[in-house]
Amino acid sequence: MKKNVGTGDRFLRVMIGVIALILGLSGMLEGTMKWVALGVGAVMVVTASVQFCPLYTLLGINTCKVKPKK
Repeated sequence: MKKNVGTGDRFLRVMIGVIALILGLSGMLEGTMKWVALGVGAVMVVTASVQFCPLYTLLGINTCKVKPKK
């Protein structure tokens, strides 16, 4: 997998993911919204940790800075 998630994007993904997980686990949400929050939170944290987003590949987005070859 080629990295396509940059540093700033990773930070936002972790923050959104953690907030969604906290909302889902804290009991503030119930029913379907709880499961949606847990799913979104997990996906955000995982994509931030592996620095790859499959949706970005489909849309042709790359927020990762490419290091120039020497």
